[in-house]
Amino acid sequence: MPKMKTKSGAKKRFKVSASGRIKRGSAFMRHILTKKSTKRKRHLRGGTCVHDSDKNSVRAMLPYA
Repeated sequence: MPKMKTKSGAKKRFKVSASGRIKRGSAFMRHILTKKSTKRKRHLRGGTCVHDSDKNSVRAMLPYA
């Protein structure tokens, strides 16, 4: 049986932690930053984990992760 393909867009956007949680970066930090407050940009800076309701669809895109 051939290997399953990983979605190349997903492998660039998601990482799986050692405990199995899927990490992702924050949205809304690429452009149009002048109208956003400093506090809002600061809170968007770090990463976060994928929500439980989206976890199954992300796992399907990353079969070997």
